[in-house]
Amino acid sequence: MNIFTEITIIVAIAAFISLIMRLLRQPLVVGYILTGIIVGPYTLNILQSTDQVELFSKIGITVLLFIVGLNLNPQVIKELGKVSLVTGVGQVLVTSAIGFSIALLLGIERIAAIYLSIALTLSSTIIILKLLSDRGDLNKLYGRIAIGFLIIQDLIASLILLFISTFSTAGDANLTILILFLVVKLLIVLCSLYLVSAYVIPSLFKFVAKSQELLFLFSLAWGLGLAVTLYQIGFSLEIGALIAGVTLSVTPYAYEIGSRLRPLRDFFIVLFFILLGSQMVLDKVIELIIPTLLFSVFVLIGNPVILILLLNLLGFKRRTSFMAGLTVAQISEFSLILASLGFSLGHISRDILSLITMVGLITITGSTYFILYSERIYPHVEGLLKRLQLLPEKKKEPGSNGQEFDCILFGYDRVGADFIKIFSKMNVSYIVVDYNPTSVQRLAEQNIPYRFGDAEDVEFLEELNLSKTKLVLSTIPDHKTNVLLTRKITRSNKRAISIIIAQTIQQAQTLYQEGATYVLMPHYLGARYASHMISRFGLHKQAYLEEKEKHIDHINNRLEISK
Repeated sequence: MNIFTEITIIVAIAAFISLIMRLLRQPLVVGYILTGIIVGPYTLNILQSTDQVELFSKIGITVLLFIVGLNLNPQVIKELGKVSLVTGVGQVLVTSAIGFSIALLLGIERIAAIYLSIALTLSSTIIILKLLSDRGDLNKLYGRIAIGFLIIQDLIASLILLFISTFSTAGDANLTILILFLVVKLLIVLCSLYLVSAYVIPSLFKFVAKSQELLFLFSLAWGLGLAVTLYQIGFSLEIGALIAGVTLSVTPYAYEIGSRLRPLRDFFIVLFFILLGSQMVLDKVIELIIPTLLFSVFVLIGNPVILILLLNLLGFKRRTSFMAGLTVAQISEFSLILASLGFSLGHISRDILSLITMVGLITITGSTYFILYSERIYPHVEGLLKRLQLLPEKKKEPGSNGQEFDCILFGYDRVGADFIKIFSKMNVSYIVVDYNPTSVQRLAEQNIPYRFGDAEDVEFLEELNLSKTKLVLSTIPDHKTNVLLTRKITRSNKRAISIIIAQTIQQAQTLYQEGATYVLMPHYLGARYASHMISRFGLHKQAYLEEKEKHIDHINNRLEISK
């Protein structure tokens, strides 16, 4: 069987299992993992080209972390750096200490207990980011907190893997030199990329962004290329992809780049979960059932409680702490890699490897439900969370920001300045969306809040959190785009006011059928204004000339604003 046929069969099985999951209202991630078990060596044994599938999954992981980096602009890092460090390191230390104690009580030898305790502390960045992305919560406060401490965890995991790999082949002196050398290289890389992002990227991407296709291709080349470059000089692909995203996060095009890359990410990430399921080691299930369940309960409940308490001490509200806490209720792919490395080095037995693998399967599945249904779970545990609270809630949480907007204006070039004046007088939060790089530059120069993006891009629209918006106004002339936008607004937020432009009566009828609150027809409004003007001025030319002077002044003012 050639690889194309093999992947086709695997994708078909994944689609069938995912359809069943959808009908049962279950998370699709669970379906992907189940597909991996079905096509793996324990059942149908279809997946033979593991090297090729692993390559595809690495591409998915790289693109995923590149997109995460796009959301980590310096302002977010400044706001949540302390929180990320405290929660990331604190959770690792507390969880590993408790896990180590439980392992010793169960009679597990000391070296194996160390491996097991470390495996229990690490949460899956890839799974959590996929679920947060599906929920549209990457930019919410708890989502940004989760991303922050996950990055810290990944750095810790990378250092642990580096330590174990090097310790097995080198002495302490060589290890120290290697770590110092990596730190120096990292500082050089960060300084170089800072200069590139400050002086090269703005002008380069201003040119590239004029073509949506070129923007997609160039961004993908930048993300993959920088990840590979950093990998060649000693860093992991994951860290390289993350840094590549951060370098572009300061550009106006970060949101559009992320939305363009998501479909590519989704396909390759599906293969990652299938590969993960196929590699599950399920030997000696019966003999290990009690320690498996014990450690699984600790990860599913203990890890979230530890993080909730840490966030409470840092001043976060119960709801935010709870939502962020649920994201650590599973072990990660790093845990499985660590277990495999320990087994290959002879540090742990196959029983411990199987134990960690089964805990991974249970906790990944369980935490998926926790995260996806967290909104429904919270009211049932709020009373318990009050008892766990160590400090009283503060009125304002650290790192909270205004990502929700009262008004969104699509299209600035035509009459955007008039609407911005109204929004300012109304004292409401607003943002302008445009995909013309020249317009975006003018908006930036005038300190008008904006995002570079295409209203036809559904993924981009989801980033705007339309469910919380009160008014959406589109001056985009393209009818197809306006229909898609109106449909999205109606489905996301029936309470929102949507004012959309149309050129013909037929277009207006279509937009009203899609749910538009009011449709602007410039020709109709212009003709109605002209008829009122004739009614007022009659045949007195001087009145028209006075109106002309007012019109010219208005045009000149608009030209001054647009410069």
